[in-house]
Amino acid sequence: MILLFHTSLLSPSTSIIMKKGSLSLLSHYCRSGSIGRIRHRSVVSSFSIKTTISRNMSSIIHQHQQQLSISQSCGISPEVQTQVLNTCAELHSSIMTLNEKLHGPLAKNSDQSTALPFVLFVGNHSSGKSSFINYILQRNVQTAGVAPTDDCFTVIAPGPTDQDRDGPALIGDPDMGFRNLRQFGPTLIHHTQLKIRAETRIQNFMLVDSPGMIDSPSGGQSSSGVANSNMDRGYDFQNVVKWFAERADVVLLFFDPDKPGTTGETLKILLHALGGMDHKLLIILNKADQFKKIHDFARAYGSLCWNLSKVIPRKDIPRIYTMCLPVKKTDDITLLPTTDTNAFADLHQTRDDVVSEVMKAPERRINNVITNLHDCVNLLLMHAVVLEESRKKYEALKWRFRLQIGSTMVAGLGIAGLTSYFAVLPLPYTSGFVAATMASCGGMVWFSNSQLKEYAKSLNSPEGLSSAFQRTHMNEIRNADEYTTNVWQRVRDHLRVGLESFGLDNVPAISKKELDHMNLILESEVPRLRRLASPTHFGSKKSE
Repeated sequence: MILLFHTSLLSPSTSIIMKKGSLSLLSHYCRSGSIGRIRHRSVVSSFSIKTTISRNMSSIIHQHQQQLSISQSCGISPEVQTQVLNTCAELHSSIMTLNEKLHGPLAKNSDQSTALPFVLFVGNHSSGKSSFINYILQRNVQTAGVAPTDDCFTVIAPGPTDQDRDGPALIGDPDMGFRNLRQFGPTLIHHTQLKIRAETRIQNFMLVDSPGMIDSPSGGQSSSGVANSNMDRGYDFQNVVKWFAERADVVLLFFDPDKPGTTGETLKILLHALGGMDHKLLIILNKADQFKKIHDFARAYGSLCWNLSKVIPRKDIPRIYTMCLPVKKTDDITLLPTTDTNAFADLHQTRDDVVSEVMKAPERRINNVITNLHDCVNLLLMHAVVLEESRKKYEALKWRFRLQIGSTMVAGLGIAGLTSYFAVLPLPYTSGFVAATMASCGGMVWFSNSQLKEYAKSLNSPEGLSSAFQRTHMNEIRNADEYTTNVWQRVRDHLRVGLESFGLDNVPAISKKELDHMNLILESEVPRLRRLASPTHFGSKKSE
């Protein structure tokens, strides 16, 4: 029995590992008797091993490599991973009570994550999202085509058998972690679906495919002529994508040569739904093998960069992964042997890099959970500090008016009482003095209420809130702390809308204990969790 190995016939992640020289894995299977006889071939200064391999052996090799990859790259034990995730969940839950009390910026149930890590796919229609998902799974799960083929958010999860579930069943499942999607209405619920698939390359994470983005013919207006681009699908597509992206561990944004960033909806999603997620966002120019001439590729790449520069507030554009999928022999998933040339080797290597990032989703879940905790605590802390500053200013003026009214009343009634006791003035004069005092107090109450109302509006205005932010974060502003400024930009609008809704009169006082708890999470707990989740290195302080 002769088994010939070739890297192009294996999965991309397998190919990557074997290209890096994992001959020890082959040797392991040779010594264990799993492979009868292996013949090596050297081809023009490149290592390649050809194979015809059974399904069972492929599954064994893949599982072994997946475990080896995770243990080598992550460097922490499953017990530590569980400890980190549970601690993050407890700390996140501990701040949700304060968030609800202050009408804070954190979404309801934001401390609850999905059952498994997942990768989100977004992009133009016909940009190759479904084909790439099938390539990763090594199965035809999603329907691919030039025209839009799917109008649903599709969750693809690993399982023992193939099963399909509709949107109500998926969102109603208490264990999957998607029940908060109910807030976007019944139309979205009926445009989601779950596909459980066995014998795929993903064993411990999920893939989420989204509807292809396309500009509506009406230019984002309803039949009445009112701009309504957020609801032209029957639900708020932008915020749904944001909901998925905030919880995703890797986000892939696809463009294709025909529409390199010219679809307005895609750029709007990048600006409003994927902002602040650069650490897990991969921008992909797919189907690069369709270019027949180099100047066509240069034109499409330049057009994409130009359009991205309109929505990315930086002069440096993030990396664009330019790739293509292997050519298929037939309609099945069997791939032709890779015939890399100098022209296409770069595209195939980039594709392998993207696949490698996708396969790291379970490892990235730990760091993403810690990052999310740190981000949420910072948002809530700034919301609380600025809100407390505004409340104190408002309360100081309110008590000053009360003191003035009380002093006037006490003085007037006291004088009236003394004059009546010593019979200095006739009773009618004393009664008139009391009436004048009460009228004066009433006028002062009306004046103080009107002044407080105007002062509240001033405090709630963008200028008033910015002044409160400057007073509470003076040191950060002096040091040009861009992170603090960015957090304030995210908090400001939500804080202003909240104050307009419930008013400063109804803002509860924030205790020092509550503020100290959030500072403790940022200064002590998050660094401790980072050390636990970080791989061992020479600068590590895990042992301390």
